[in-house]
Amino acid sequence: MCLKYNFLTAFLLVATTATFAQSKNTITPETYIAYHTSESIEVDGTDADASWNKVDWTKPFIDIEGVKKPMYNTQVKMLWDDTYFYILAKMEEPHVWADITEHDAIIFHNNDFEVFVDPNGDTFNYYEIEVNAINTVWDLFVSKPYRENNVVLNDWTATGMKSAITIDGTLNNPNDTDKGWTLEMAIPWSVFKTAYFEQNVPKDNFWRVNFSRVNWDHQITDGKYGRKKDAKGDYLPEYNWVWSSQGVINMHEPEKWGYVYFSSKEVGAKDTFEIPKDEKIKWELFTLYRAQKQYFEAHNKWSTSIAKLSSSPIVVDGKTITPKLENHSFGWAISVKSPFTNKVMVIREDGKFVIN
Repeated sequence: MCLKYNFLTAFLLVATTATFAQSKNTITPETYIAYHTSESIEVDGTDADASWNKVDWTKPFIDIEGVKKPMYNTQVKMLWDDTYFYILAKMEEPHVWADITEHDAIIFHNNDFEVFVDPNGDTFNYYEIEVNAINTVWDLFVSKPYRENNVVLNDWTATGMKSAITIDGTLNNPNDTDKGWTLEMAIPWSVFKTAYFEQNVPKDNFWRVNFSRVNWDHQITDGKYGRKKDAKGDYLPEYNWVWSSQGVINMHEPEKWGYVYFSSKEVGAKDTFEIPKDEKIKWELFTLYRAQKQYFEAHNKWSTSIAKLSSSPIVVDGKTITPKLENHSFGWAISVKSPFTNKVMVIREDGKFVIN
């Protein structure tokens, strides 16, 4: 959910800070190794397939801001083969309910589970899939985060995706207490060709991924579940629980999503993955990008100096990096040459990240 769609919301929530220096992102994204499976996976909403029992769960989900412990536990497993990206999500929930049945409706008005995928990590052209407890799907393609003027393709469809749900309890029955629900998904690699034209099976590579679980306080009206309202008749705010903390109530900052490494090793084997040093430089560039945006809001013009955006040296894994800010008639760009790979890394005024 979180900071949704221009055609659905009338406001844009922007995380602000008192000074530009305080905009530094101190969040370290989560990582997960998704192993290859040559075994058959039947998408039936259970973990009965042997491969699922050979891989670990993620850490339990945390509050989206990373400051509160969720009421209910959520964990995920991931696998892949040459056709699909497999996801298994297990959600503790004493009241399993859902009533939205129309594809591409606003699924987060029910409790739901959401998948976010940015294949090449430039924060542009990413994918979102939402599913509720009766397996109704909302799938969409987002051209860029909502902090910029973006385009949302609500008619994009994850063609060939398979999903199934099992409920440990009884659906839509307020007279008992449930244990939760499990969602199993198989997303074809082919759906990511919309914006990712290179080899779209990320063998021994990583993609930026995050998961969100939206949960609502509920009320019972005429024997049916619904979102709870306050005394004024307004819906109480939802809870947002995520795999990798965003630090703000906004899922649409893809630079903060987790890292899923798709190992070619078979399930049952062990592999290792460390976040590349250049990715850590990218985090610093996005910190400067946010500081530049804040500078503009405060002064109605762009800064022409890195010193006005960051008052202290920028050090990544023991190496001091020296970004260069260039202003031009169309905006600005901040670039730096990586001391680790010698690649030139650039963040543009529209938030797109480029490596030359």
